[in-house]
Amino acid sequence: MRTVVVCGNPKVASRTLTAAITTAQLLSGGDEVGQVVDVATLGPGLLGWGDPTVAQAVTDVASADLLVVASPTFKATYSGLLKLFLDQFAGGEGLRGVTAVPLMLGAAPTHALAPELLLKPVLSELGAACPAPGLYLIDREAEEKGAETPALTAYVERWGSTLLATAGAGSTLSA
Repeated sequence: MRTVVVCGNPKVASRTLTAAITTAQLLSGGDEVGQVVDVATLGPGLLGWGDPTVAQAVTDVASADLLVVASPTFKATYSGLLKLFLDQFAGGEGLRGVTAVPLMLGAAPTHALAPELLLKPVLSELGAACPAPGLYLIDREAEEKGAETPALTAYVERWGSTLLATAGAGSTLSA
């Protein structure tokens, strides 16, 4: 199974990225993450169409079986940088056959529904299957505990088998 991480934090190598990688590893049973796209490293190529580095990142992400898409919470939603990247995918088809986990980090539980209400619908619009609720982690807890928080552990225990089964079915259907 090919597991891919996309991080839309404007800061390169952020704790959002660490949390996304940890989530992907826990969901895939400790397997190596196949590809990590730290969107901040893509630079100005995101502002137009046809940049070869961005196009390769889109191709890599679209080939995932299991995809963790992470963003910090900005103004109660996901980052504009992540939006620029997601705009590169074809609507309805760009993530077809991909099982996605919307993940957001924030400072307080007041925005805990943001991944479910804001990020998950975008991923679904791009064709991804999102069979589990979005995941929200408190960034301070993620930093203190090396991203493996009680909330993440509980999420993996509750939804891991569903996500893996869906990802496995998606890879079989798209082959």
